[in-house]
Amino acid sequence: MCGRYASSREPEELAEEFDVREAELPRIPADYNVAPTKEVYAVVQRPPSGEREAPAERQLRVMTWGLVPFWAKDPSVGSRMINARTETVAEKPAFRRAFERRRAILPADGYYEWYVTEQLDGRGRPKKQPFYIRPADGGVLAMAGLYEVWRDPAKSDDDPTRFRWTTTVLTTTAEDSIGRIHDRMPMMLTPERYARWLDPTVSDRAELLELLEPALPGTLAATPVSTLVSDVRNNGPELVAPIAVEPATSEDAHHA
Repeated sequence: MCGRYASSREPEELAEEFDVREAELPRIPADYNVAPTKEVYAVVQRPPSGEREAPAERQLRVMTWGLVPFWAKDPSVGSRMINARTETVAEKPAFRRAFERRRAILPADGYYEWYVTEQLDGRGRPKKQPFYIRPADGGVLAMAGLYEVWRDPAKSDDDPTRFRWTTTVLTTTAEDSIGRIHDRMPMMLTPERYARWLDPTVSDRAELLELLEPALPGTLAATPVSTLVSDVRNNGPELVAPIAVEPATSEDAHHA
């Protein structure tokens, strides 16, 4: 799964990377410990606000991580829907409609995963070593995602907060070098697939699934980082700084 990631780039840099042409860009603080229910950047393609008949345009939006289906009665379900498995996303009721109509790209610097070592902590439990996983070329990690717009029935029609924008990250089987740390990873999109993935007029499931291919071996780099990242209250560039630890092997590592 993908349960934590880092996102520190300025919105102007993301706008350039994803060809977003907005006069005013949303802005949230750099976050080196993005966790479920936090606000995140998402790239989508849809008509401008209040102009349903206008052509769809590339937008950078701020959403809450944890998808709330449009039919949900309680938005708290979003905290359990931070990931959608690529293998079943086209069939699952919670994700099926968003997969056909509301797809997104979630930009990240990289993401974190933990493996369980054979070492024990002070309480006699196996220690978990976090790894920071990022594009080997230092570029933006473009995670395939979905989004929904949930209408709060308790709020009036003229309340600007009546709509809740939420998102989820698609996951897939991890490529070999990352699979030794965790068996799942975010689904990455390559630039030549951005346009088709975001295009709201594309709804054919087979075509969409063809756009989702796991990362090629060697495209990601994994480095051990401090256990400070395990506490969501910690936040700063020191969380992604490499540290020296004994490397994991297939014999001594287990999926967290």
